Amino acid sequence: MKRFAVLALAAAALAVHAQASDAPGTLRVCADPDNLPYSREDGSGFENRIARLVASDFGVPLAYAWLPDLRGFVRKTMGAGLCDVIVGVPAGFERTLNTRPYYRSTYVLVEGQGDPAPPRDFADPRLRRWRIGVQLVGDDAAATPPGHALAQAGATGNVVGYPMAGRQPAAARIFDALDRGELDAAFVWGPQAGYYAQRSARPLQLHVMQPPSTLQEQRFTFAIAMGVRRGDRALRDRLDDFIVRRQPDIDRILAEYGVPRVAEPAP
Repeated sequence: MKRFAVLALAAAALAVHAQASDAPGTLRVCADPDNLPYSREDGSGFENRIARLVASDFGVPLAYAWLPDLRGFVRKTMGAGLCDVIVGVPAGFERTLNTRPYYRSTYVLVEGQGDPAPPRDFADPRLRRWRIGVQLVGDDAAATPPGHALAQAGATGNVVGYPMAGRQPAAARIFDALDRGELDAAFVWGPQAGYYAQRSARPLQLHVMQPPSTLQEQRFTFAIAMGVRRGDRALRDRLDDFIVRRQPDIDRILAEYGVPRVAEPAP
């Protein structure tokens, strides 16, 4: 998952190449140049689309500071004064001042289409038989929340971990394995699952599953906001106003990319 890919991976000697602009009023965005479905240097990610929507709404040019979203991303971009906005951060992210959430997504179970009774919870015995792919995060290749839930349910020997580091994103490698029949199912962060499922050679379906009640500290659902420089309340407030006014347009972009969204929990 992205900014759960502010996930600590070694970012050795990666230089920022800024498509900089000193023009007053420019919307300067920090982004990864190759991190679909979120952002790409050719502008094909959904966060690129949202950034263009913001710039158009504000009536200002759009410029990027590009850097792979690895360790030191915020410090080397926003912290270095190269940009002002990160379009997707967890709503509780501590390194930035954050807007209201503009979507909430969740980890989902991905399996082949046609299952009339997909697993509803982690007690389903199929989860201990299926070959299941999960994403691994951080320097120590820790399991994502579904990985912890599978381990608690006794599904260990049949689970295959895919580290974030690799020639392709972990989610892309998981979907390649699903296409080849090397996996029966997988748990993948929602925005990545929706994007790659749309492009899979094999018809796939996504299911939302809640974490076991005994593992409530392992959240599956996260709210995503925009992040600005801490102290820049004026820009944060302006972006909050944008989100309120343009939420339907944001929702249309997310739908085009197949992003699974979940409702805000009742107070």
